[in-house]
Amino acid sequence: MGGSLVGDVFNMNSHSSPALRQAFFLRRKRINRVALTLSLIAMLFGVFWLAWILWETVRLGLGGASLALFALDTPPPNAEGGLRNAMLGSFLMVALATCVGTPIGILSGIYLAEYQERSRLAGCVRFINDLLLSAPSIIIGLFIYATVVVYSRQFSGWAGVAALALIVIPIVVRTTENMLALVPASLREAAYALGAPKWKVISAVTLKAARAGVLTGILLAVARISGETAPLLFTALNNQFWKVGLDGPVANLPVTILQFAMSPYENWQQLAWCGVFLLTLAVLGLNILARFLSRHK
Repeated sequence: MGGSLVGDVFNMNSHSSPALRQAFFLRRKRINRVALTLSLIAMLFGVFWLAWILWETVRLGLGGASLALFALDTPPPNAEGGLRNAMLGSFLMVALATCVGTPIGILSGIYLAEYQERSRLAGCVRFINDLLLSAPSIIIGLFIYATVVVYSRQFSGWAGVAALALIVIPIVVRTTENMLALVPASLREAAYALGAPKWKVISAVTLKAARAGVLTGILLAVARISGETAPLLFTALNNQFWKVGLDGPVANLPVTILQFAMSPYENWQQLAWCGVFLLTLAVLGLNILARFLSRHK
């Protein structure tokens, strides 16, 4: 079809009159102008809502920002308080989930890219990884609830860590495999020519060359799990008290925001907006850092 279209244009340019060619090019310009206009309208429509959401988040979030937000725990209704315990719980679970999921994801990506690139097992692993990558997070939360929470008979921060780690793994696997595939084969061949074993080539050459892209994938995974609510509703639940351990229900920002935003109490609603503002800043900062690292590389 593409060849016939090129042939028609060539024949038109070769055998048609100048007036017909001029009409053809004017028609193409009109179609191009219409397409650009529709694309611009669609872009402005999306940017308008994004800017509105960010403006409301900053306006309402900064309106309740104070030192108590970082110094006090979540309060009862109509009392002064902050989000200290929720910030601590979110930080612990996100950090541990990243520490658990990142090595598994990197090692799996190395296996797919360097050892079994075209085997049946690699194809099966990629298929399962794609399913996990596109699966709604609530399904992962329900899976951990059925396999961990039900058998332990209590909600816990460790179950939340397991759910978040399952979200991290497929993102890191896909990023690591793609970044290693972009490393030129000449680098590997030069290392092999010097007598380096395969594990040394991977650790000192290919993985080092792709480290910026791999780190970008890790940061994007952290940015995603930082705002996940559904998995934590079925695993860590929530806690209104200061708790460092993960052996029981743990406070976290996403579930606290959901609970406070749906409440009729004004102080809880204000804290919910403050939590949204903090999460937005964290996710925005991680995305900017990931873009900077990939651009720098």
